[in-house]
Amino acid sequence: MCKLALSDELLMKLDKPSRYIGGEVNMVKKNPNDVDIRFAMCFPDVYEIGMSHLGIQILYDMFNKREDTYCERVYSPWPDLDKEMRENNIPLFALESQEPIKDFDFLGITLQYEMCYTNVLQILDLAQIPLYSKDRTENDPIVTGGGPCTYNAEPIADFFDIFYIGEGETKYAELLDLYKEHQKNGFDRKEFLFEASKIPGMYVPSLYDVLYNDDGTIKEIKPNREGVPEKVKKEVVKDFDAVDYPTKPLVPYMQVTQDRCVLEIQRGCIRGCRFCQAGSVYKPLREKNVETLKKQAVEMLESTGQGEISLASLSSSDYSQLKELVDFLMEECAKRHVNISLPSLRIDAFSLDVMSKIQDLKKNSVTFAPEAGSQRMRDVINKGLTKEEILKGCETAFKGGWKKVKLYFMLGQPFETDEDAEAIMDLCEDIAMLYYDTVPKEERMGRCQVNASSSFFVPKPFTPFQWAPMCSEEKFLHRAGLVKDKLKETLNRKSISFKYHTSDISVLEGLFARGDRKLSDLLVYVYKHGGIYDAWSEHHNAELWKEAIEKTGVDMDFYLTRTRNDNEIFPWDMIDVGVTKKFLLDEWNRAKEEAVTPNCREKCAGCGAASYGCGVCFQDKGGVSNES
Repeated sequence: MCKLALSDELLMKLDKPSRYIGGEVNMVKKNPNDVDIRFAMCFPDVYEIGMSHLGIQILYDMFNKREDTYCERVYSPWPDLDKEMRENNIPLFALESQEPIKDFDFLGITLQYEMCYTNVLQILDLAQIPLYSKDRTENDPIVTGGGPCTYNAEPIADFFDIFYIGEGETKYAELLDLYKEHQKNGFDRKEFLFEASKIPGMYVPSLYDVLYNDDGTIKEIKPNREGVPEKVKKEVVKDFDAVDYPTKPLVPYMQVTQDRCVLEIQRGCIRGCRFCQAGSVYKPLREKNVETLKKQAVEMLESTGQGEISLASLSSSDYSQLKELVDFLMEECAKRHVNISLPSLRIDAFSLDVMSKIQDLKKNSVTFAPEAGSQRMRDVINKGLTKEEILKGCETAFKGGWKKVKLYFMLGQPFETDEDAEAIMDLCEDIAMLYYDTVPKEERMGRCQVNASSSFFVPKPFTPFQWAPMCSEEKFLHRAGLVKDKLKETLNRKSISFKYHTSDISVLEGLFARGDRKLSDLLVYVYKHGGIYDAWSEHHNAELWKEAIEKTGVDMDFYLTRTRNDNEIFPWDMIDVGVTKKFLLDEWNRAKEEAVTPNCREKCAGCGAASYGCGVCFQDKGGVSNES
């Protein structure tokens, strides 16, 4: 084993030293001297969160299958190690080789949520890499970003050299090959970035200028060098059976958040929920062949020894071969005493057949996401669920032997009223009543449990609600208070619970979700004054953020609570996700009318995703989309 970057004495001072020593089951070991490219793959959060992320496992496996590349991992040091590294001038290191990542060729950072942005600065700072892209030299790594936040990466654009827009399996090989070519010919950082910008999916922010109107809105976004594309179109995998998938995923020695095998069954979604960014940016829906999934499942279980396998997708119920896959997994998992987890199931497609098959192994709560309490609001957000379908799904669950139901809602969505908020508890009460009406008294194992939780709505880019104002923190809390008060009035209040997310963090998430490059000063101020791990409520310093907002002159109302006009240029308008802005605007107007748009399998709505020539857009249509 390689020499550890941290001494035994220092490791013993840390809360969980196994976060920093590597050596996990299935970890890739290479001689760094035998490769041309060293790539540090980073998740800017604590090890337990980062090790649970499927995207990094996929890229880690893909990169390391290249003989010329060694991909290693790095995660955000927890505050106890952060302090020690600063005091002892220890540069941030990769887990595999334990060597400083400042000596690598690439640092790839996945951006899964906006509140990790201060941790991005922590990573760069501890690695002794200049925070700003403009300050880096030929000796510094190329800092790339990927993941959902790249669909509006403008608040952190100054800190990155390249953003990869879309799915990583398609164009990273071309980028690495280009890097090798430039290394042979004498590396020039600016010229490499210029050439990289010509690769589809690569957004190089330094090659784009943003001009503003007097009112602070954007006047124009344009390339500042000839040959740079005006728009960067996202990359998608067209055939999942033709790309590699990690069947020997890393297995940690400590407990992590998602400690199981993950089988990705499809990408994209046929549903058109108007609040959902993932539903837009991962279009079109593309499925894996069930035979491919069977093979991958067996290989993962054999290579890891994990006690659970989970299906990954935005809506597992919409996988067309779900029944066959579950039948196979039931047989395999029964032999191995392995549990099956089926997340992302829709109430209207949650079949008694599937439930009865998985309940014999392990019976937990069932989880549904109505998102809104009233039918009016479910129509506004295009959830595509009626109250009757919700109750029927819960009745099916109760008859199948479940007594615990988790329900996810959002408060503060566009056009929501106080009555819509209170309807959350009306729905919970109806579900609790249904349990006692459905399950005979002699068959009940105590009370049912209806556990409702609510997040606060954040308007996201590339959704119909990108034009919407965001609720103020005061209104958020008012609506949550209404739901709590209504709970006290319910007949079955002992069977119902309600929790809601922290509102001030949601407000900041909204700020960075639709923000622009002017917000980089705010992030640097917060980080320089000790702000990290802002996604963790126990580490989030609300007073520091308030101070930073005042000191840097950020107009919160401008970014959050104003309605955007139909023709406004957004900070992310240089990105093309396939779904057109015209379609999103049409859906925004349909939301105002409480009009429901059918899902992709029922009727093509002409969103634009058919331009990729794959997936559900062409499924069962003889190769021709219905898009008009």
